Amino acid sequence: MVRFIFYLAVLAGLAYGGLYFYYGVEINRALDQRLDDLGLTAVEVRRVDFAPMAPLTSDSRVTAEVTYGGAEASLDIRVIGHPVFSEQTRLELDSLQALRLTIGAGG
Repeated sequence: MVRFIFYLAVLAGLAYGGLYFYYGVEINRALDQRLDDLGLTAVEVRRVDFAPMAPLTSDSRVTAEVTYGGAEASLDIRVIGHPVFSEQTRLELDSLQALRLTIGAGG
């Protein structure tokens, strides 16, 4: 019986780990698509962070770090809908958290 519970816990952990990873991939893809739709093809998404429980909800908040030329910004984004399980996902910009500019001659 203990083995069964252990294997069930391992299986649930693997399933959640896969969902967490795929959620990050889908958020990144959706954000890239949204930026392309807005005509911002030169903006590059560097990193997307979200809460550990975000893949289990249909309304979550993520933080994305984007770059454009010498500028970097951190964006707070609200995700409405689930990018893995639903067809319609809406991304809403909540705020610009940080803006960093690099000025100078790059080598």
